[in-house]
Amino acid sequence: MEGTESRRMTPFHRALHRPQQIMGGERELTLFSMLVAGGLIVSAMNLVATVVGLVLWFFCLWALRHMAKVDPSLSKVYHRQLKYAHYYGPFSRPFRVAKSPRIH
Repeated sequence: MEGTESRRMTPFHRALHRPQQIMGGERELTLFSMLVAGGLIVSAMNLVATVVGLVLWFFCLWALRHMAKVDPSLSKVYHRQLKYAHYYGPFSRPFRVAKSPRIH
């Protein structure tokens, strides 16, 4: 038990590893959806466009919040997966018939 008492404890502050989110969604995607909805509202300048822009923004915010609950950096993981797609090795299908006699 002597080893556990002599260990140094280093504080790990929450702000150092907390994901950057705005209104519960990923920061970049939330700001982009706000920009698109605001651009729609400002460019059309009528009541219908305002309602459509707000509905679009609230739907995007709802979807981004659900994405952030699954993984706070889901879009970054998805983009990295697309970037490295050509590195993924081949995989067998369950009903593949081997052409080589060495493969069983």
